[in-house]
Amino acid sequence: MQYQDIMRAKYKLEGHIHRTPLAHSKTLSEKSGSDVYLKLENLQKTGAFKVRGAWNRIAHLSPEERQRGVITASAGNHAQGVALSAAQAGIRSTIVMPIGATAAKIAATRSYGSEVVLHGANYDEAFTYANEVAERTGAIFVHAFNDSYVIAGQGTIGSEILDELPHLDAIVVPVGGGGLISGIGLAVKSIRPETMIIGVQPEQAASGYRSWKTGQLQRVEKPLSIADGLAVKQPGALPLAWMRRVVDEFVTVSEKQIAEAMFLLLERNKLLVEGAGAASVAALLSGVLPLAGKRVALVVSGGNVDLSKLAELYTSQPVIEAPIPMVQSLG
Repeated sequence: MQYQDIMRAKYKLEGHIHRTPLAHSKTLSEKSGSDVYLKLENLQKTGAFKVRGAWNRIAHLSPEERQRGVITASAGNHAQGVALSAAQAGIRSTIVMPIGATAAKIAATRSYGSEVVLHGANYDEAFTYANEVAERTGAIFVHAFNDSYVIAGQGTIGSEILDELPHLDAIVVPVGGGGLISGIGLAVKSIRPETMIIGVQPEQAASGYRSWKTGQLQRVEKPLSIADGLAVKQPGALPLAWMRRVVDEFVTVSEKQIAEAMFLLLERNKLLVEGAGAASVAALLSGVLPLAGKRVALVVSGGNVDLSKLAELYTSQPVIEAPIPMVQSLG
């Protein structure tokens, strides 16, 4: 995979996704001592960045592969990204979701025209079944992160950021399976090698962090986090190889820090952001990164949060110790 692959993806994505805003945040700048910008992928189609990689993968299918359709396993943002992309391309799609997937996510995925199959008690069982179906039917499996076309699609975010902020000191990126940070890192390092690429994962779901530190794939059997989009048991082998090349620093954040970042974004910036999307903000505000006085972009990767769970989180203790005062400011 090369920088040119990201540029080709950028061309193919035109007209199919939103070019999301890169918004300056006065609030976060004052709190951190950095000059902070938010790349708002929570405002992307389907509410998350995943549609970029899904569309790029589907756009590269051969005519014969298009006839076979696509299949994937997901209980969240990737499911909707694949469903929408397949619908736009006019091909069949099947999404295997765990039996416990929320009714809202099932309905959202079906609304794009996909066939939803409920199978397995968790993502791993759904993933295994989806691959079995792919082998049996010939459908093309679209992996959420361990795929070069998917990684290139996610990398278009890095290119868009540099289009607006060419002299950027650092980009902080949430990490689950590693596809997002791999693509962004390749895009940015190809143009501006001095820009730091910083990954962030929840402390309780830190398989990517551990893998990056050791250089070997590490597995967390029960990754638990309010940032469920980052709770991946193990990153992909392909993303890990890229992370080792393009990621300069990697940190973890607590559940409390993620929750506080979610409510800060909601109350100060008027942004509804899921736990995964708020992880970059949590990392900046943790104080562990040497970014004071630097120009920083934070990737807000998604906004698909269950409002009932958000309300429960807000009233729970001790995750949120006190409400953050409301301020009328976009930041």
